Amino acid sequence: MAPREILKIENLTTYFYTWAGVVKAVDGISLDVREGETLGLVGESGSGKSVTALSILRIVPMPGRIIGGKIIYKGENLLEKTEDEMQQIRGKEIAYISQDPATSLNPVFSIADQLTEVIRRHQNVTKEEALKKAIELFRLVEIADPEIKIWNYPHQLSGGMKQRIAIARALSCQPNLLLADEPTTNLDVTIQAQILELMKNLKKLGMSMILITHDMGVVAGVADRINVMYAGRVCEVASTKTIFRNPVHPYSRALLEAVSHVTVKRVQPKIIPGAIPNLISPPSGCRFHPRCDFAAAECAAVVPQLVEIEPEHYVACIRAKEFMENVKEVKL
Repeated sequence: MAPREILKIENLTTYFYTWAGVVKAVDGISLDVREGETLGLVGESGSGKSVTALSILRIVPMPGRIIGGKIIYKGENLLEKTEDEMQQIRGKEIAYISQDPATSLNPVFSIADQLTEVIRRHQNVTKEEALKKAIELFRLVEIADPEIKIWNYPHQLSGGMKQRIAIARALSCQPNLLLADEPTTNLDVTIQAQILELMKNLKKLGMSMILITHDMGVVAGVADRINVMYAGRVCEVASTKTIFRNPVHPYSRALLEAVSHVTVKRVQPKIIPGAIPNLISPPSGCRFHPRCDFAAAECAAVVPQLVEIEPEHYVACIRAKEFMENVKEVKL
């Protein structure tokens, strides 16, 4: 029996109304997350990944606004909830780890104060019980000497330690869904590997997770399925194994080829030409067509829809069937 959906997004549209024009940051995307699943949300900076996560929690900063779609969590549309109801969901039901944990930690309070405050806000426990839970969370995220480190202030901690604390805080109320937005950004390679291993181990807790990243290598050993996003739209959805072995959309393939290939002679990443388009006036048709090596004339005229080309494998490309027949496995 297939796992049930814990989150289903239907035609989500989030725009930013700026002086320069309307930025179509998320333009009609649909995706789902299943119970106990880690879904990778992958794409270059500016693809709309973070805005999608912020939309789920309804904390899109001004001048952004969710203008359409549905965000169904446990059968209820979050866009129909009151702000008071959303405050009960944020942190307790759905937790968020931001790209920069340093900015989410208050520099004038100890980590103990900040963690216990979150725990007591959503749980009926005493200050002593909250502190005990906070220390247990430190152990869960593998912070040494938790009874000592918990009394530190943010400026006393390394970037990797702050990220672990951000994860601990997100887990403090045992959420059903964790949104991890670029959890390894700005960390050195060794610490990145440690954080990714920690994220992988968190799957044992049974929670669902959306792992947001621009790096296909990050989701390789953590995600169960991958949604590839480009310029505010989803262009391919499949299991991690399928995406890595048989990427069909030219953008998915380009992202994989941009991962460093370590060979005897040298590292050989392939650069994707061009850049994410201006989402105030995005390209017509397929938004990737100006950068695509395989674009045909009709790619500029037809907006491709996600089509299931094989079981559990969806692609938004008018040449998907043609590519499916000729696709070659991408080796990392």
